[in-house]
Amino acid sequence: MNHDDDRSEAPSSINVFTYNSWGLKYIAKYRAERLQATGRAIATTLPTPEIVGLQECWTQEDYLAIRKHTRHILPHGKFYFSGIFGGGLAILSKWPIVESNMVRYPLNGRPTAFFRGDWYVGKGIACATIQIGLRREDVIEVFCTHLHAPYEREPNDSYLCHRTAQAWEMARLMRQAIGRGHAVLGLGDFNMVPSSLAHQLITTHAPVQDVWKALHPDSSLGAASHPLEKERRKETPNARYNLQENGATCDSVLNTWRWSKQQQKKLFKGSDITIDPTTLDPRAKRLDYIFFGNGLSDSSRSTQWAIDSARVGMTNRHPDLNCSLSDHFSVEATIVRLPKAQKSTHNGQVKRSSIHEQTNAGALQSLTNTSLHPTLYTSYNPSPTSSLLPVPVTRTPSPQKPNLDPPFYPACLSPSTYNEILTLIVTYMGREHRQRRLRLGHFLLSILVSIVCFIAIWWTNHPGWSFLLVFVSTLNFGGGIIDGLIGGLFVGSELRALKEFHWEIAQAKEMAEKSAYGGHGIDRRIEEQEIGDIGSTQIDDIRVKNLENEKKSVETEKELWEKVRGSEVYQGKENMRRIIR
Repeated sequence: MNHDDDRSEAPSSINVFTYNSWGLKYIAKYRAERLQATGRAIATTLPTPEIVGLQECWTQEDYLAIRKHTRHILPHGKFYFSGIFGGGLAILSKWPIVESNMVRYPLNGRPTAFFRGDWYVGKGIACATIQIGLRREDVIEVFCTHLHAPYEREPNDSYLCHRTAQAWEMARLMRQAIGRGHAVLGLGDFNMVPSSLAHQLITTHAPVQDVWKALHPDSSLGAASHPLEKERRKETPNARYNLQENGATCDSVLNTWRWSKQQQKKLFKGSDITIDPTTLDPRAKRLDYIFFGNGLSDSSRSTQWAIDSARVGMTNRHPDLNCSLSDHFSVEATIVRLPKAQKSTHNGQVKRSSIHEQTNAGALQSLTNTSLHPTLYTSYNPSPTSSLLPVPVTRTPSPQKPNLDPPFYPACLSPSTYNEILTLIVTYMGREHRQRRLRLGHFLLSILVSIVCFIAIWWTNHPGWSFLLVFVSTLNFGGGIIDGLIGGLFVGSELRALKEFHWEIAQAKEMAEKSAYGGHGIDRRIEEQEIGDIGSTQIDDIRVKNLENEKKSVETEKELWEKVRGSEVYQGKENMRRIIR
């Protein structure tokens, strides 16, 4: 740690730590022992963690066990309560948490998948405002989350729409915090690979940077078996390379919980099994992330930060059980405070340091300094296959004359990417509409069957048949009520949330089109659809003609307006208005 002695100043660096602790009660093996060891491991991690986000810490007992071992370095903490069984999220900090809340996801699994539990735990975003200094500007907003787990491979994952909507919600909260002028940290198990739609939404719309991708731009887009990763034609990485370059936190051959059942049995019986770091590791992928963004502020007093380093940690095993501490590894990063603005020696003007300077021995990766440059954010391309538009967002000062420039649009993805998301939403909504009809149909059928059973009981004289009919009627009606509640209440609520998500993505798509076409997105898009596959020269000619037609229509409108103003009827109305006044 390297902090300034003056407590009125923000610290010169902050060490950030995110970790899925796999604390599922009654399900995760050796849960209590592993969580105790997790607390000790965090306390001895170097550099010492100063802001920690935990996922799958389901019980307060486990949270307190970790706090017991880390309280001397992380005196402040918050365990977040949510849903029926809790959200599994916690945030620990060296500095005071001055404000916190839990934001539930509108879309978070289905109650019928009770064996998966996502709907019942009430997943969401744990939010904490941390005061790292005495000044008002010395604030970092931390968002910790655990997105819905994928249970099938994309694009056949039935929960892909939910996870994408959750990423959109996460991006919205981080964007709002950045707009308030606060630095932002997004921590968690996002259950997504860097090439996913969810990742593109977060890095574009927040706007934040994926810390690992910023430092390792050539890191993998997914597991070695992922289609996009195969297109890169790279050799299958080994375990060491996955940790050091690809930032793999899940499904590593070094993690004992990803071994076969036979290997685990041998390990738990006392066999000393070690894995060579040069072993090929085709299934490892990066699911855990730290996202970072500087606040948008015009104040010269605003603290600006830059990414210094990132690493994968918590790869050590339990000292007694010899198993990994979790089925995930941690992601750790260090951000450093950039030099403040300094006065120049000429003209009395303020000379400010560029945020892009190399301020440390290592190559610091930083966001655009929005208080010093007109560009607030430029979408960075997370992969060669991404469809991000390199459209900068500019802040135009209040003009002295009417501003005739195109309107302001935030950084955006390509319209085709938004179309992909909209198609995903519409497809899923169709599925849910069918599910709703089937469940409500079952509810009505159960009522009919129960009525028939009661009528049959009225006519039968045999006790055994009467008991059987009552039993069948009860089970049938109970199942029908459950399906009726799910179809009538839950699916209805889900469909309304999907409609909101659809509208927001449609609006983002429209802004992307306007950004791409200079404020005439819809007209130009329709124009191109009508044009078809003709040559670019003809397209330019047609656009010139369209602009000329627009200009003529405006001039015609002005001429008509002048004629109206000069008419006797208009003058009479104006005289009447003056008399009334």
